[in-house]
Amino acid sequence: MSTDYQQARAALGARLRELRFMCPTGRLTGQQLAERLGWQGSKVSKLENARQTATPDDLRAWADATGRPDVYPELVARLAGFESQIRSWRRALANGFKPMHEGLTAEINRTSEIWVWEEAVVPGLMQTPEYARHVIQRYAELLGVAKGVEDSVRARARRQEWLYRPGHKLRVLVWEAALRSQICPPSVLVSQLDRLTGMIGMDTVELGIVPFAAPVKIVPANGFWILGDRLVVAEDWHAELWLDDADHVALYRKAWKTLRESAVFGTDAQNVIGNVRRTLGG
Repeated sequence: MSTDYQQARAALGARLRELRFMCPTGRLTGQQLAERLGWQGSKVSKLENARQTATPDDLRAWADATGRPDVYPELVARLAGFESQIRSWRRALANGFKPMHEGLTAEINRTSEIWVWEEAVVPGLMQTPEYARHVIQRYAELLGVAKGVEDSVRARARRQEWLYRPGHKLRVLVWEAALRSQICPPSVLVSQLDRLTGMIGMDTVELGIVPFAAPVKIVPANGFWILGDRLVVAEDWHAELWLDDADHVALYRKAWKTLRESAVFGTDAQNVIGNVRRTLGG
């Protein structure tokens, strides 16, 4: 977890501790506050010591129980401040995939130009429904999410309407490993590769492939999306990072441009895809 994120969570914990100490009716022990809230005593300690992230409901209950309901807007603003950067998959997917997809779709629809780097999977805006279903199902199994897979597949398909709107441009770089990753049956992957081949030459798409044999100047890892000049969305196993400060956006743009130097386009990209497809048969 990033230092900035942990520091912000620690600062929120310190503020919660301060409210417990300064309760208008007298200082509360952690156990006394837990009893007021109907919580286990360990939860108070975890929140104050940044070992657990509070929910908005936790913060409202804490403010009320310490006699300071007026500070709830401050507390929830602190929470929103650091959760806007690191969004835990478990928390984001608590209500299934649909709300998470809706949030990203809204940001994409605000954007006219997108830069993508993917090292292990075909980007969502280029996925066939069957390929998307297998990718989403794998994540659902890993994270223990039981609902919303089909809704997510449909939402991802509708999101691709963005590609056909005038003035939009999707600039994608994909490592060859993403073309070969059999996260789905070979027949599904073949159809997905055919879809990629057909997208080469679209007015709204620039697709570059970084072959295994190409020399690279940086490690081809850490997939990310850059939405215009305002936002980077990157994924890790535990969370999705939304980075909106100028320095981070500039760094990811530099990384994307560096990776692009190793990519092939047009007919050369079609040849790489074709070579992979032949290894799959069909």
